[in-house]
Amino acid sequence: MLYVCASTMNSSVQLYNLQERYADAFAKIFTIVFLAVIIISINGVFVYIFFRSSIFYNDPRYILYIHLVINDMLMVCLSVTLFVMSFAWQNVPFPFCATLLIVAATTHKNTPLTLAGMAVERYIAICKPLHHHQICTVRRTYILISLIWGVGVIPGLNDLIVIVIVRPLSVFKTVALCSSATLYNTPYHAELSKFTLGLYTSVVWLILVFTYCQVLIAARRASADKSSAKKAQSTILLHGAQLLLCMLSYITPVLEKNFLPLVTDQQKKISFFNYLLTNIVPRLLTPLIYGVRDKHFYNHMKGFYLCKLPIVKVESSKQ
Repeated sequence: MLYVCASTMNSSVQLYNLQERYADAFAKIFTIVFLAVIIISINGVFVYIFFRSSIFYNDPRYILYIHLVINDMLMVCLSVTLFVMSFAWQNVPFPFCATLLIVAATTHKNTPLTLAGMAVERYIAICKPLHHHQICTVRRTYILISLIWGVGVIPGLNDLIVIVIVRPLSVFKTVALCSSATLYNTPYHAELSKFTLGLYTSVVWLILVFTYCQVLIAARRASADKSSAKKAQSTILLHGAQLLLCMLSYITPVLEKNFLPLVTDQQKKISFFNYLLTNIVPRLLTPLIYGVRDKHFYNHMKGFYLCKLPIVKVESSKQ
């Protein structure tokens, strides 16, 4: 009799724990997907406005910005897909998983690299205005974007090459949880990751710190009133905040490997909030910093929404 009661109690506890895990997983997935839909919807409006007007797609500054927006949209889609797959599909074929991870890693690296390119463009525009139109052309901007993708894809390809060298080719027929921490778990990957993260972080930070300091100094010298200098300083501080959050995405793979053996609820929450901080929050700042604050984008967005309202009213009045 006691054995039956104990068995019943254990079953009830297991059922409760299972329901709690499902509820926790649903809450996390809903939060991530909801924020992703918001980001993609807002950025989608900017993409639509960009291709509507020639003043945007003929200006290197806006071309780099829209590349950042599209890259963020792709990154969010892939990150959310991988996040949902970690709950719903834990036996992913190796080739499919490796492809997703390479593209996702490339988009992660592209964001800081694009910010560095935008910083260089602003540095040339403000500090060397007479040479800006000669140096920053549309053709060279697209070449820069190609170089960004070429440099960004290198770490992901290196991880795959190490797998091919270290492990037998039969690994491509296996299935596993699709994450960089489980797929790339050799000691060689750990050392390669440290070297790559250090190199990317150092180069990008050197470029950004130098260019933004030069832009800030030039803006203060050129401004006759304090309000313009204060606005430039505020913008640069926002750039720095977004960059800091984006650079944390370089540390995410290391944190995932550290948290992988740990299964406590507190450590899972830390990993989840780390994911939000490094993958989602920076993409919410992009429209604010580069879109809404920009006069041309703001005017076009205002006109876009105002033009929609009369159309709805005319149609309703005809009916």
